[in-house]
Amino acid sequence: MENIKFSTAGKYTFLISLGVGTFLFLLFLITGNDLLLIYGFMYVIFAILVNVTVLVCELLVFLTDISERKDSGNSVLLLLANIPIAILYLLVIFNFY
Repeated sequence: MENIKFSTAGKYTFLISLGVGTFLFLLFLITGNDLLLIYGFMYVIFAILVNVTVLVCELLVFLTDISERKDSGNSVLLLLANIPIAILYLLVIFNFY
């Protein structure tokens, strides 16, 4: 079985977005500090801008690259995985706090 390869930019954008978002989410759940909600929502806006920019770049590379390398296409799917995770975090916050 072949390993799935991702572009460096897509992989690190996903990991950093997920890591910082999860850190803020868990910190809010532990402390219940309302100020973290404000920081969290500001972070979500910033993360959306960065993720969409990287997503569009990766998609353009994927669509214009004629080689068999599909790193960018895999990275597009990886970046799209951040959306349901963020929605899940928001649903937990809205339903339990």
